[in-house]
Amino acid sequence: MTPKEIVFRAIERTGPPRLPIKYANRDFNCSDVLTTGWAAPSGFTPSRPGMTEWGYFWKTLDGTMGQTENHPLADPSALDTYLPPDPDAPGRFDHLPAWLAANRNKFVTFSLGISGFNQVTFLRGMEDFLIDLHTAPARAERIIGVVFDFECAILERVAGLPFDAVAFADDWGTQRGLIIDPALWRRFFRARYARQFALAHQAGKKVWFHSCGDISAIIPDLIDVGVDVLELLQPDLLGVERLARDFGGRVCFCCSIDHQRRAISGSREEIFAYARFLRDTLGVFGGGFIAYIEDYACLGMSEQTYQWIRQAFHALNPA
Repeated sequence: MTPKEIVFRAIERTGPPRLPIKYANRDFNCSDVLTTGWAAPSGFTPSRPGMTEWGYFWKTLDGTMGQTENHPLADPSALDTYLPPDPDAPGRFDHLPAWLAANRNKFVTFSLGISGFNQVTFLRGMEDFLIDLHTAPARAERIIGVVFDFECAILERVAGLPFDAVAFADDWGTQRGLIIDPALWRRFFRARYARQFALAHQAGKKVWFHSCGDISAIIPDLIDVGVDVLELLQPDLLGVERLARDFGGRVCFCCSIDHQRRAISGSREEIFAYARFLRDTLGVFGGGFIAYIEDYACLGMSEQTYQWIRQAFHALNPA
């Protein structure tokens, strides 16, 4: 059975013969899941390092992805003349046919990258956008539309390509709950996600949704509007047993050894036990669980710990 078939069985909960594993940023030869996305157009030349097509710049002081240092829509009047990236720009998808041909046996996902709400805050600024939701809802709707309309256009362009899933990465959680009131989330975002997920499903693709933090309040909504795989990298924050109790059998979970705790400071024994706990709690619904492995040296993960995490998940599979 190919990696592609095994991942599908886990997602559809039809009895995968082993635990599928996703590697995020290295050792891709060991990964059952591979991801690519849209590219900058031919001839795009940043005016300086860190520049994006959206008009903001990334700044980093360490090994993390960094943060945006400017916001193109900080001045609301800029919205009247702002132009987002062109989904039809030449060269944006030229790399995809060869990449798909080279990875036909893997479960392949097309990623929108950092998407949705996160992209909106990069354009407007987090604080200003959160204020807009309360004091200038029409402006908030317009800015959200800029991002989601672009993403929908991208999804329409790749609909006919043989990807297995579309991946979204939109961090909604804090340590204690959603960044905004769940009622606001439902007012401004639920229908937009439903539209995106419907585009993916109409093209025969699964929906893979990543979000960090405690997003418990909207997990039922995400499932209702079409998420097939929910990627959570701080499972302790939400409660592994609670996730299984409330949502097991309704969605497939892709989880790591908790990135805030054991993946940074756990012993070998703790990491091996936690990997087994994830599988035996989330993956007992005819499947329903995919292991996630990422090298997080920038957060303090040692090379030894990374290797223990690899060994722990692979040890759950028959030789």
